[in-house]
Amino acid sequence: MTTPTADAAKQLYKEAIVIDCLNVSNWESPAVFQSLHAGGVTAINATVATWENYQETLDNIAAWFRRFREYNDILVQVKTIDELLQAKQNGKVGIIFGSQNASPIENDLDRLALFHALGMRVIQVTYHERNLLGNGCWERRDEGLSNFGVDAVREMNALGILIDLSHVGDRTTLEAIEQSEKPVAITHANARSYFNHPRNKTDDALKLLKERNGVIGATSITSFLPTQFESTLEDYVDAIDDMVERVGIDHVGVGTDFTQDQPTSFWEYIGAQQGTKYPSTFVNPEVRYDQLPMSPKGFETPDKFPDLGAALLKRGYKPDEVTKILGRNWLRLFREVWVE
Repeated sequence: MTTPTADAAKQLYKEAIVIDCLNVSNWESPAVFQSLHAGGVTAINATVATWENYQETLDNIAAWFRRFREYNDILVQVKTIDELLQAKQNGKVGIIFGSQNASPIENDLDRLALFHALGMRVIQVTYHERNLLGNGCWERRDEGLSNFGVDAVREMNALGILIDLSHVGDRTTLEAIEQSEKPVAITHANARSYFNHPRNKTDDALKLLKERNGVIGATSITSFLPTQFESTLEDYVDAIDDMVERVGIDHVGVGTDFTQDQPTSFWEYIGAQQGTKYPSTFVNPEVRYDQLPMSPKGFETPDKFPDLGAALLKRGYKPDEVTKILGRNWLRLFREVWVE
């Protein structure tokens, strides 16, 4: 097997659509956007809510419209496939609004249409715990989707909002895949049988995701990797290898879960029960995530994305396979789900 040259790897990456389907960095840090732009990232699923309610999420989105004005030379909102491709052509980073919880709609399904109109294209059913739709991966009991949750899945299908199941409980994950008329995403997780963590997904869920033509973003966050906080870029590629073996090359993408420049308050917020009670029953308050390497050595920030492309080539993936993992599989899924 011929090892691709560094120049060949650079050229492949330069031409590739590169999509990170989960980034939850500090959006008030200019370094975050500079890093994304330096890394040649085409688009990200940018978290606009985790525990936030309706009004708080609207405020977060309003802040994004300010950022689009402030960083108009490197950022652009993406709501359609054409806008995503245009971002690539113009050398800008496309921002796809995504929520890691359905909490922003509260108890009103009509708000899904409003958030869609504002550009939200990805919504996770639950975040860690129970909400009105179903149960999260840390909930005491997982009773699957509620009636409201079934209706929400149908409404998201109709609107063209991609359903995300990364932090969702096992039974709720399976029921959401089954209820959805369109393929779904697990934007940032690995296999639980690869590394046993409640946030990683069961083999049954991965099998059903593949059967329904969905995509999973292998995540680089170190606490979900066997090598934990000692992880390197090569260890992350191992996790991608594992996922490709499980679901096939057409169903694997990248979902880093980058948390660049996030302060202690961020970790306490996402680790709180319902976003308010800290410490929660599912987080050890003695673990200071803000002081630990949550991304692998050699892949700490988005400017290192070209190194991931080179590492995949070096591992033996064909150029066409590398471009699928880097973004084409997400692009295919967006085409199938988004209504334009």
